[in-house]
Amino acid sequence: MRTSEKTSQDGRAPARPGLSGPAARKLPVPPRERKPALAALAVLLILGGALATTLLVMRSGDRVSAVQITQQVGAGQLIPQSAMREVQIADTGVDYVPWRFKEQVATTYAAVTLLPGTLLTQRMTATTTDQVGPGRAKVGLSLKAGQMPTDLKWSDIVQVIYVPAAGRGSGSAQQKVLATAARVESASSGRSGGGLVTIVVDTSIAPAIAQYASSGEIALVTLPGVK
Repeated sequence: MRTSEKTSQDGRAPARPGLSGPAARKLPVPPRERKPALAALAVLLILGGALATTLLVMRSGDRVSAVQITQQVGAGQLIPQSAMREVQIADTGVDYVPWRFKEQVATTYAAVTLLPGTLLTQRMTATTTDQVGPGRAKVGLSLKAGQMPTDLKWSDIVQVIYVPAAGRGSGSAQQKVLATAARVESASSGRSGGGLVTIVVDTSIAPAIAQYASSGEIALVTLPGVK
């Protein structure tokens, strides 16, 4: 008989290796369950993050070239091209003067004092020196349909006319021209045909225009061909 087949001294057969001890008493572990829903959610989150990153990069590229003032320009002074430089800004919809119009800007005057670092807008410029400085005033008008041209725009030259309200007093009030050539500083049209208009006039006539405008007795007439 081989040695491996001999019984132990107490008559019991030797224990087979691997069938006793703590390892033999462990419970079987069930196979790990797959969770396809969580995996799909993870993929969606990754794709969503990538899409958001792409959109942010695309939005950061929405930039435009604008005119920035590099040295102080006093009100009424010609804006020299040497006082301008090109800067890239976010396209927020504000009417900053595009850099491609730098040559046109060099033929205009500062409507207000321009400080270094200022981003130039149309309202900061004037086409003639008579728009700014001593003796000139800006008057805001709230006009109704029929009191202003529907295509009125910035830099237009208009006559400011006093139009007496119907049935006023004894009828002695007569229509008259208050300003023969007022320049439009800004104009916005409303849905009803009227709008808000700012004009530049002599300080001597500004109070009368403001008074008549408050009672709805002002009308604007454009002068085609006059700049």
